[in-house]
Amino acid sequence: MKNNYLEHINKPDDLKKLSVNVLPDLAREIRSFIIDVVSVKKGHLGASLGVVELTIALHYVFDTPNDLLVWDVGHQAYVHKILTERKDIFHTNRQLGGISGFPSRKESVYDTFGVGHASTSISAALGMAIASRLKGDFDKHHIAVIGDASIAGGMAFEALNHAGVSKSNLLIILNDNEMGIDPNVGALKKYLTSVKNGKGIRKSSLCDEQDNIFEALNFSYSGPIDGHDLNALITEFNRLKTIKGPKFLHVITKKGKGLRQAEDDQVTYHAPGIFDAITGDLIKKTKLDQPPKFQDVFGETLVELAEMNKKIIGITPAMPTGSSMKLMIDKFPERAFDVGIAEQHAVT
Repeated sequence: MKNNYLEHINKPDDLKKLSVNVLPDLAREIRSFIIDVVSVKKGHLGASLGVVELTIALHYVFDTPNDLLVWDVGHQAYVHKILTERKDIFHTNRQLGGISGFPSRKESVYDTFGVGHASTSISAALGMAIASRLKGDFDKHHIAVIGDASIAGGMAFEALNHAGVSKSNLLIILNDNEMGIDPNVGALKKYLTSVKNGKGIRKSSLCDEQDNIFEALNFSYSGPIDGHDLNALITEFNRLKTIKGPKFLHVITKKGKGLRQAEDDQVTYHAPGIFDAITGDLIKKTKLDQPPKFQDVFGETLVELAEMNKKIIGITPAMPTGSSMKLMIDKFPERAFDVGIAEQHAVT
């Protein structure tokens, strides 16, 4: 008879009772559970499917909620919610009177910081780590999980700059899937790609160590490692628990992991709406008289205006699809810019 491990898990203490060998089976169950609920209730699908193993490993190794876990943005927090006493009410996700679609301190002691957007997790976790140190609690772990889109935000760099000279017990996990809502852009994206290709890290001399931007900022760096390999994640987390000071782990994941359509079309399946849980196919809306979406009107109007006025420039902070500015980027690529998750930079 096939085991249903998820049925018996309500909190991290239950998770820790399982052997490492059965955790991949649990990961498959969690993916199926998320797909079943989100296919009907809607929500952020791709990001959460991509961090199933990472989330299991975090709660398996660390002593949450005593150890403090901060998720950046929160699109990827569904697995976290399921494993932290909200599995039985997960079907109310984003519903009136139900649980929030994002981590919320009002909702659970496991949600250490309220988020929604973006690049705030390192600052929050560092503040918590400094507070623990001031209270004399040197054994508590503080973990920030941030994506490769969010880490390009200016606030993340400010926090990295401060954390690098701190003695606080801080672990930053870079969840690198090459995607925000849309594909990532910028020099940091190119750097991370070179690291994954084995070109960005050399340790033959002190000078060469500076090729790693995170080691140059005084972090104990490790990775990249496969974010879907539970054994590798658990082994590395246990090792990192023994290292003091600021640490940085680079993890490679696949957004939409486990659902073919979500892997192949990561933009659409970031938040796909209603879809068939068995086939993964989107369920098309049948209402013919629906008004156009506001962002589509904006995007089409922007292109029309740009055709008439060559002085018009388009700037979007990592939302070309969500704002429909992708229409202008495609039509006038030299006059439309995606600057990544950097709202203050975009506005300035």
